[in-house]
Amino acid sequence: MNSLDLPSAARPFRPFHRSAVAIVLTLAAMGSAPAFADTTLYVAGVGGSTEQMYKNRVIPAFEKQHNVKVVYVAGNSTETLAKLQAQKGRQQINVAMMDDGPMYQALQMGLCEKLSDAPIYKDLYPLARLSPEATGIGVVATGIGYNEDAFKKRGWAAPDSWENLTDPRFKQLLGMPPVTNTYGLHTLVEMARLRGGGEKNIDPGFKALKDEIGPNVLAWVSAPGEMDGMMQNGDIVMAVYGSGRAVALQGTGFPLKFIYPKEGGIALQVAACSVTPNAQSELAQAFIQYVLSPEVQEIQARENGFAPVNQTVKLPDDVAARMPYGPEKVNALIKVDWETINPQRSEWTTRWNRTVER
Repeated sequence: MNSLDLPSAARPFRPFHRSAVAIVLTLAAMGSAPAFADTTLYVAGVGGSTEQMYKNRVIPAFEKQHNVKVVYVAGNSTETLAKLQAQKGRQQINVAMMDDGPMYQALQMGLCEKLSDAPIYKDLYPLARLSPEATGIGVVATGIGYNEDAFKKRGWAAPDSWENLTDPRFKQLLGMPPVTNTYGLHTLVEMARLRGGGEKNIDPGFKALKDEIGPNVLAWVSAPGEMDGMMQNGDIVMAVYGSGRAVALQGTGFPLKFIYPKEGGIALQVAACSVTPNAQSELAQAFIQYVLSPEVQEIQARENGFAPVNQTVKLPDDVAARMPYGPEKVNALIKVDWETINPQRSEWTTRWNRTVER
């Protein structure tokens, strides 16, 4: 990644020439616009609606405040982690924003520097402090999404439990993410827990996914957009969903209902860290603190369904209802043990491909 090449003014000045005066007036009107900043900050995060939100609603104010050009490097969390690994020791990314699973991998690899002390961190929910080097910047919940109209037409009660995924009524009407997707991985761990296992004994989860849930699955779908399409087309009536993804589909007017199963929804955090080594460490730390501010936390909630990790944020009731907002909901979320999961992910993926999604 190259830094921004900026044009230089090389023309000789001609006193009172009208075109020169126009240029001077234009530059004066622009003031210290970020486009003329000498410093560039590279921020990596997911693409799609999140990228557009950051580019249009979040980044411009930071650029103006710090006289810096922010370049958003789009990619899913796995891709961002791969870039950090490939660039280890000569990092081009300054701030990395990833799902909590890949972020824990980055921490284990020593790819993040310690977060600077700042008052903003005292305002966060305890679950947001992933480590001294990384913080959650938004949280969604993994739960169950269903087509409310389709359920009413069939006279079915709304789902309320992870166990509903095993109900034979939903044969070939269920959409499921695979284990390579965080939602699918959460389901695997939760089913293992409900069958007497957990992260350290995953066998019951694999058995439940293969024998109890598998017959109901029409398709194992990695791409959220594809899952939305199947739901809209009526191919499926229920799926494991993230609360943030549910907000996006609900925004189209589709009658998707998202529920937190009675056993608990599962926390999925978007996390951020300042990469090491870092040529713009101070700015990277400032950017993370800026994202944690109440103003940006509210933007994320309204635009993308990321529930605030900053406890001081006040959301309108209609926005708050779409996400795990407030101490009661946030503290009720189930957390998974990424430090146990991550060393086994490759093995679990191979096993999944051999035994479940064949």
